[in-house]
Amino acid sequence: MKQITAVVRPEKLEPLKEALFNAGVSGMTIYQVQGCGNQHGWKEYVRGSEVLLNMVPKVKFEMVVDNSEVEELIDLICQISKTGEVGDGKIFVSTVDEVVRIRTGERGNRAL
Repeated sequence: MKQITAVVRPEKLEPLKEALFNAGVSGMTIYQVQGCGNQHGWKEYVRGSEVLLNMVPKVKFEMVVDNSEVEELIDLICQISKTGEVGDGKIFVSTVDEVVRIRTGERGNRAL
């Protein structure tokens, strides 16, 4: 099993959530987060004063899936989330050793 974590633009929340459900993802956790990448922020003027904004709002999706689904889901996330501009986000994939469904005690893929 693998955990896919995708950090994307906030405006991609609804289209990506719908696409993932349509692709058969049975569950996910979604967070509203802030962060910065290579750009490390930018300067804006607020009421005449220069302000450095270095945290950008993002949406973080986390899901645990079977190994056979990973490449298809990465492609889907990229397709939905890509604008071609700096700040489109990142996808992280990590190995999950065990999953346990608390209610039933099921383990592994059956717990997904």
